Amino acid sequence: MAPLSTSASELPLHQRRRAPTPAELQGIPWLALLLPAERERAEAQLLVGDAEAGDFVCRIGKPVTYWFGVVEGLLKMSSDNAQGGTMTFTGMPPGGWFGEGTALKREPYRYNIQALRNSVVAGLPVATFHWLLDHSIGFNRFVMNQLNERLGQFIAAREIDRMNNPDLRVARSLAALFNPVLYPGVGEILRITQQELAYLVGLSRQRVNEALSTLQAQGIIRVEYGGLRVLNLPALRSNMFPAQNLPGG
Repeated sequence: MAPLSTSASELPLHQRRRAPTPAELQGIPWLALLLPAERERAEAQLLVGDAEAGDFVCRIGKPVTYWFGVVEGLLKMSSDNAQGGTMTFTGMPPGGWFGEGTALKREPYRYNIQALRNSVVAGLPVATFHWLLDHSIGFNRFVMNQLNERLGQFIAAREIDRMNNPDLRVARSLAALFNPVLYPGVGEILRITQQELAYLVGLSRQRVNEALSTLQAQGIIRVEYGGLRVLNLPALRSNMFPAQNLPGG
């Protein structure tokens, strides 16, 4: 991978790159859509990096060299605002691939991607990304679906930023992480801590805990050891939840 941020051990992430294991390749959703020759070429070019918590996978202003995906762990996408703070756009759980728009245009990154915990991140060289676009119908369909879902995700993220109700913010942020198209590796259980969710939502850990308790009491989620299980995804996505806590309600 391209030179990125240094970790706590002062070893750059690109120096921790390696070939993916067969199990890691199984966790890359778009490989199954390729024809045998296309898949062989892609697998020969794929690399994975073992990112530590705090490592930057990509940073604002850096040139694009890879199209990235999360094999294990949790990343966050963020940007710096004019006031010197950080604005978090979304989380990136397992199965999620990101940066296809940047890779298509070969432009510098407009956001930071940082590991919230120890994670395994896959990278496909941008040249191979464009080769697949030129040769693979299955890959084109995958990227088109990604772009369409991503547009909806960022429209929803803008709505979340305008919400004053913390329970709604947590509910809608969780719903975004359970998107089966963008994050097929999540399934029914999201492995996330309350502190990690607080980072993504922009609320305190205590307030996130209160919101999760409310959601659990409504039968929408269940808090389990090491993660969250969604019991009612449509309710989690609904702007009407929880009606009794809406301003003026």
